[in-house]
Amino acid sequence: MTVSNPYTLTMELTHRCPLRCLYCSNPLELVRADNELLVEEWLSIIDQAAKLSVVQANLTGGEPLAYAGLPRIIERLKKHDIYSNLITSGIGLTEMVVSELISCGLESIQISIQSASSQTAQLIAGRDAQQQKLAALKLVANSKLPLALNVVLHRHNLHEVAEIIDLAHSLGVKRLELANTQYYGFAAANMEHLLPTQQQMSDALVVYETKKNQLQGKMHLSWIIGDYIESSPKPCMGGWASQHMVISVNGTAYPCLAASAIKTLSFPSTKENTLEWIWKESPAFNAFRGFDWMVEPCRTCEFREKDLGGCRCQAFLLAGDAAQADPVCKLSPHHDLVKEKIAAAESNAVISKEQLIYRM
Repeated sequence: MTVSNPYTLTMELTHRCPLRCLYCSNPLELVRADNELLVEEWLSIIDQAAKLSVVQANLTGGEPLAYAGLPRIIERLKKHDIYSNLITSGIGLTEMVVSELISCGLESIQISIQSASSQTAQLIAGRDAQQQKLAALKLVANSKLPLALNVVLHRHNLHEVAEIIDLAHSLGVKRLELANTQYYGFAAANMEHLLPTQQQMSDALVVYETKKNQLQGKMHLSWIIGDYIESSPKPCMGGWASQHMVISVNGTAYPCLAASAIKTLSFPSTKENTLEWIWKESPAFNAFRGFDWMVEPCRTCEFREKDLGGCRCQAFLLAGDAAQADPVCKLSPHHDLVKEKIAAAESNAVISKEQLIYRM
């Protein structure tokens, strides 16, 4: 099959982070600072990405502001006319830092908060950082950079959707992404404490739709569907290795942020292979392209071109086989595994803080 060039490059610059979020999608075994790619290695990756006609780059982590080579990386992206987007907690973002990054060519910033409530935010992030985050949001809102706000939703903050939207509007945010938790990494480890009930999700969606109508033309709101609660799976990143390439902290290349969870695939390293070979030739990136890999019920399903069989990482984590239909799908032979998770969430009303697994 013909393989088109990647559209987006996500660069995980570091796993270092001042927060300890319960829903962090980084793997449980975090890469140490002494195993991070050197800035010269990142610059080479950017040069190769430009030859592959990559259009945009997401700079993420951990906390990308903790990576000393960030300004040089942004400069190199600008040199190749690759759109740069910084995904940050906002901690460490000062007026001087914002000014420097703008001068280097940074083109947009996405900041995350955990909640509209300081108390809830502290529970989720593992430390009190709400005021620092709000200050960073105000700082970027007053700059010339496009600003997006991201909030990961789960059972601890779904009841605050109205307050979260109102807070974003009051801060002058023009784009708000409400992203229901994806259960990988630390989020998977905390699933029984994060997975909401069906009623929580339904109530929050009503609030979201109401607010979206009220703020039409004033703020763009988007809602990323919740895993497990929905009866239809989300498409796999627009198709496995069809649009997106992720380079991890140590140079390992993945088709998505969660693909390291698939232990039956050997993912290539940028230290040993070119980006072009990785994207076009590597067995891991070709493993689930197209439809030939599919088993039933996906192979003959009328929805296969819409949902692409769902998430490969989720299939591996729940069914033990990345080629299986995503168990979130009601047609999957493994759908009972998801129903069991939902039933457990419905009955798990009381959660002790001592049960929570914080990112270290």
